[in-house]
Amino acid sequence: MKILVDMNLSPEWLAVLEQAGWQACHWSNVGSPTAPDTDLLAWARQHGWVVLTQDLDFAELLFHTQAGAPSVVLLRLRNELDSAQQARVCTLLRTATAALEAGALLVIDEHRARLRRLPIETGGNV
Repeated sequence: MKILVDMNLSPEWLAVLEQAGWQACHWSNVGSPTAPDTDLLAWARQHGWVVLTQDLDFAELLFHTQAGAPSVVLLRLRNELDSAQQARVCTLLRTATAALEAGALLVIDEHRARLRRLPIETGGNV
């Protein structure tokens, strides 16, 4: 699985993800730091990458466009650089790999994770 780390997350995630066995790239190495979220989603979809972000707009964009890809992992963590949380994120990514490869939205907060297949059904909560 290839994971594209959004601008709102530290490039430190690259080492964490690569150590866990995934190919990882920070958006700043691929596109403009000021590019709209739609550009990042389009690039990830075209190249087959999963987006790792803290930006709620990505879930909204997936919902409103009824897109089946790319998969998005939305972190809702107080401290995304906490090593215990990073390990937890990696465990959840491993568990959800098949769903993410097929198209999914994975939301990870402090206490739980929620997985929704894409496209997100109209009428469902994001």
